[in-house]
Amino acid sequence: MAVQKSKTSQQRTNTRYAQWKLEAPNLVECPQCHELKAPHKVCKKCGYYDGKQVIDTAKKEKNN
Repeated sequence: MAVQKSKTSQQRTNTRYAQWKLEAPNLVECPQCHELKAPHKVCKKCGYYDGKQVIDTAKKEKNN
């Protein structure tokens, strides 16, 4: 059975898995307010998701 001569360092081990893909995030247009938003997320501006209002943004504006 093979035995290693010395311990493999954490940096050497981690560099095998450090192959990052650097790409810009995908953005889609909100069908309600036409702002750019992340897909499958609630729109931060109008509070709509899947054609339904999930977050009441009018209350947030009054509080600020």
